[in-house]
Amino acid sequence: MKKKLLIIGAIVLVILAVFFFYVTNGLSEGAKVPLSGIDLSTVPDGGYIGVFEFKRWSNTVIVHIQNHRISAISIVEDVPGARITNCSDEIFRRVIKAQNTTVDAVSGATVTSKAYLKAIENAFNPY
Repeated sequence: MKKKLLIIGAIVLVILAVFFFYVTNGLSEGAKVPLSGIDLSTVPDGGYIGVFEFKRWSNTVIVHIQNHRISAISIVEDVPGARITNCSDEIFRRVIKAQNTTVDAVSGATVTSKAYLKAIENAFNPY
């Protein structure tokens, strides 16, 4: 019985270690993702697809432009687990209000915030 408990304990420890590695892998690099802001003055009306790929923070968004202004942002492919924090709603609200990606990250979700912001910027790479 003692041996079974030790084996189960070891298995649980390994699972926790793998989960911890998955959750924390890339945090410091992700927090340093540079943001340059966007200039919408020459962007025609339409929907622009932006993609950001970095470890578990990869995502795809569509940024909707009307009269050189961001009117809406929708998620095509979300950051895994991001819905738990509602980070996207807050970041998108901030971007639409500022009409730029130079906004503060959501507290406690810095890398997720930057992943969305970079995807939004990437939607306008050709402009």
